[in-house]
Amino acid sequence: MTVDPRVAPLREALDRAVVGHDDAKQAILLAILCREHVYIEGPPGTAKTRMAEVASRASDLEFFFYQLHRDTRLPELVGDVVLERRQTEDGGELIHQRTLPGGILTAEVCVLDDISRAPGEALNVLLQILNERRFGEVSIPLLTAIATSNPASDEYYNEPLDPANLDRFAVQLRVASLLGGDDQESARSLIDRFVAGEVREEHGTQAVCDRSTLDELYAEIGRAAVPESVKDALLELFRALVVEHGCNETNSLLTDRSFLVKSIKLLRGAAVLAGRDHVTTADLGVMRWMTTFRIPEHVHAQLPELLGKIARDRS
Repeated sequence: MTVDPRVAPLREALDRAVVGHDDAKQAILLAILCREHVYIEGPPGTAKTRMAEVASRASDLEFFFYQLHRDTRLPELVGDVVLERRQTEDGGELIHQRTLPGGILTAEVCVLDDISRAPGEALNVLLQILNERRFGEVSIPLLTAIATSNPASDEYYNEPLDPANLDRFAVQLRVASLLGGDDQESARSLIDRFVAGEVREEHGTQAVCDRSTLDELYAEIGRAAVPESVKDALLELFRALVVEHGCNETNSLLTDRSFLVKSIKLLRGAAVLAGRDHVTTADLGVMRWMTTFRIPEHVHAQLPELLGKIARDRS
């Protein structure tokens, strides 16, 4: 898969650390370039956290990692709470509470591992921070959050995030194990690398793409041309999902924010990621990452065929 030479070192870092999962790697890179959040769901042992952490650390951004659990408290995510006593003019005392910014409040990129395990109080505030990129009245430097989760089932003791919460994540992925998927070539490659002693648990991933490069790429995303044919194709996709596949407010989350705003940004990002200054209908493939949990699973499974038909009709 072609990537802009400026992004290639990031992709190479991911490829060195993780075998296979090409689709997920590309989606994570897209989210970082577009400064959008990404949600990755899959069973344990499918490299979710590894990919998220390597991509984040290789980006040379201020980084925060946290593994959420049932007893996660908000200060663990945002910084310690400090109580300050102040004397009043009448001799009384006021106790003022403030947060010393830390954690996600000072990070530019963060990995939120097992996000669905977080208790409701901490999760609600966390999702609000992700959505607004603010804490109270203060803006924060956060560009991208990468959240991971096991599937919602009794087997993993997970509660599912509701669709409105998932909507905070423009990019949404479902990953499977190499053994359970169709990528047998990658499964064999992983075995070969282990046999050759090439797979090691390495820490301290080296930064390979600095902030100035990411700023440059982000500016190019805003300038990427979006032809009328692509706009028409996007609307055709939306119409097909609603009219032909029955996606509506009862079973899907197809908001104006997602389809009329975020989708354009991701399409432009896909073009820049591929080294182009304009969007093509081929970039509509990113819509499979936008719709993973926004439309019914059986409809999402048909998305590649639907996108292929739209592209052929417009070629």
